[in-house]
Amino acid sequence: MQADAHADSPPLLDLAVLAALLDGTTAGVGVLDTRLRYLYVNPALERLNGIPAAEHLGRTVSDVLPYVDAREDMMRAVLADGRPREITSSGFTPAASGTVRRYWHGAYHRLEVEGQVVGVAGIVLEVMASDEEQRELERARRHLNLLDSAVTRIGTTLDMDTTCAELVDLVVPALADIATAEVFPPDVAPPVRPAPPGMLRLRRAALAAVPGLREEMAEFGLTGEYIDYQDGAAVQRCLATNQPVVQNLTGDDLLGRSAASPGRGAVYRALGMHSSVIVPVAVRSRPLGVLGLVRAGDSPPFSDEDVVVARELAGRAAVGLDHARRYAHEHTIALELQRSLLSEPRPPHPHIEIATRYLPADRSVMVGGDWFDVIPLRDGRHLKAIGDVMGHGVEAAVAMSHYRSLLRLLADDELPPHRILEHLDRMVERSGLDRAATCLLAVVDRFGGMCEVASAGHLPPVFIDPGAGTRVGDVPAGPPLGTGFGGYATTAVEVGPDTVLFMYTDGLVERRDEDIDVSVRRLEQLTLPVSGSLDDLLDEVLERFGPGAEDDIAVLASRKRTRNRIGEESG
Repeated sequence: MQADAHADSPPLLDLAVLAALLDGTTAGVGVLDTRLRYLYVNPALERLNGIPAAEHLGRTVSDVLPYVDAREDMMRAVLADGRPREITSSGFTPAASGTVRRYWHGAYHRLEVEGQVVGVAGIVLEVMASDEEQRELERARRHLNLLDSAVTRIGTTLDMDTTCAELVDLVVPALADIATAEVFPPDVAPPVRPAPPGMLRLRRAALAAVPGLREEMAEFGLTGEYIDYQDGAAVQRCLATNQPVVQNLTGDDLLGRSAASPGRGAVYRALGMHSSVIVPVAVRSRPLGVLGLVRAGDSPPFSDEDVVVARELAGRAAVGLDHARRYAHEHTIALELQRSLLSEPRPPHPHIEIATRYLPADRSVMVGGDWFDVIPLRDGRHLKAIGDVMGHGVEAAVAMSHYRSLLRLLADDELPPHRILEHLDRMVERSGLDRAATCLLAVVDRFGGMCEVASAGHLPPVFIDPGAGTRVGDVPAGPPLGTGFGGYATTAVEVGPDTVLFMYTDGLVERRDEDIDVSVRRLEQLTLPVSGSLDDLLDEVLERFGPGAEDDIAVLASRKRTRNRIGEESG
């Protein structure tokens, strides 16, 4: 019964629809408003309480059932934070002798309509029941817990394998003895051998098993391997219909036909498998893969309720997998584009030594627009550049290529670094490129002892003098390129014959828990002997400062080759 004419009934909550949905359910269902007064009571709850539905409406639980510990404090907590709660209560009601204490278990959820909190709904079952009913109640409780846990435990990252692992770890042992998550191979990836004709190929992204079966799982298949499914296998049928395939594998013939290949039937039988469920993992009717559940030994066969829960979990995982696949697709394209554009610069002169590294950030971060270049000038001079286009993804990588191309076009033998930055800033502004970038330029004379440096919002260079220490260059940073403000300056820095010029992007030093100036000053710890290798230096830099990076890292080191080093390399 519903409170159709009740004055305090929220206009946004359609109680008639609730009644149509819930009047026939065997579980007691009650809907209360934000002051915990009954708005709706279905016939099952009316029978449980032994009080007509009309006598509930407009009254609180404690008003209707004064001798029941209804835990209204917990209901208020559900209203306050929106977190569902399971509540066990007990007491005495008119539906039974006043001397018999009764027990109820209820699940309570906050109701919201168009963003407005309108009340709380409770689903209540009496737990003084037969053993079979008690077992069904326990299964229902476990299923509810699984579904609630899925919200926080599945899809915590943008990595497909991690999402699949979260899914199988959730369902074992709660729903299955063995669980596998298998996905279609990515559409942007190194090619693999083709599947045989008539076979369907999936990649096993995750696998979980109860402790007693883990040692035998090597025969079942390993994480990361490709599985080819024969025509008629349960997986093929599941994906063809986008419906779960449930099988009690009672005979060797059925087991062989349902397995990936006929030879695997014996492996499955040796594991004691007797029931399986293959559930499609799909989003918007587009298949991404399958969730496979297996029960073995003394575990009971799968019930209809198990299949419903498995499909719900697969549906929730599909959303995370779709996001992860889209991210992986764009990340791979952007990374390959950036690598193709960011070719290793050649030394501008035989007497100049160059070493570079590019390190993508963690997989959870999109590839960025970091870049470096070395451009030869006349009279043995050369221009070194390093920059970082703001943003991530394919667009940042494309913008990076524009900046790099414009710089090569504008680099002039007669212009100091700050003039090159001014021309580049104006050119970018006129081109309509809407992504700003930082940039650091250094013009080095092969024969002289001076290095001319100019910065457009970039972090300062580091000069490593073997035997004399390491210093961070005092270089004023003008506005980033693409802003049109100009205002750059060239700083002349004295360098020795063995001085190493070290340039880097902010991914190397920028950390959330540390001031950027402190991070940059840590680079003064770098040292390099006269005979040391630039490649070894950069390897050490990335090993010491790379962990924990949240952005891409590009580094460039250069120095003049001395006769001793030239002789060592040629020898």
